Amino acid sequence: MHRSEEGPDASARPEPVRPPGGRDFASLCLRCDRCRSACHADVIRPGGLEEGLLVMRTPVLDFKLGWCDFCGDCADVCPTGAILPFDPETERVGLARLTDACIALRTGACRVCADVCPYDAVTLVDGNRPEIDPERCNGCGRCVLECPSNVFQSLRATRGIEVVARKGVPS
Repeated sequence: MHRSEEGPDASARPEPVRPPGGRDFASLCLRCDRCRSACHADVIRPGGLEEGLLVMRTPVLDFKLGWCDFCGDCADVCPTGAILPFDPETERVGLARLTDACIALRTGACRVCADVCPYDAVTLVDGNRPEIDPERCNGCGRCVLECPSNVFQSLRATRGIEVVARKGVPS
């Protein structure tokens, strides 16, 4: 039986959220790790094997320890152009998405994501329930980092809010 390089369940994996300005990592990225070293927010990590062979050791955004302020340091040190300069006002790396673990969706008793979003992409509607504006959200991950549901459930896979890759953003 022939399997693709990515394995039989590659289509079930979510697309990784890439650094701002990232493009065509499979052919351009040297996996040199300069972008991760330059990231003062500690948001870039190397992709793991569980994300697929083509993603492995290429830069992926992970909002457990920080959020992306789009400083451009990763683009400045990239020797191949796999990461280019980026405008967070007009370009997007991902989109915040609420999950069933969100405290505000369940109880209406939280407003942290709306309070911390630097792009005013989260508004509270109908009794303090968050709603994400996809036109304003650029996937910076600040909401993920600050979400108390994510702190309370840090050992669980389900998070209160997460950033997912947008369709059409090159990986």
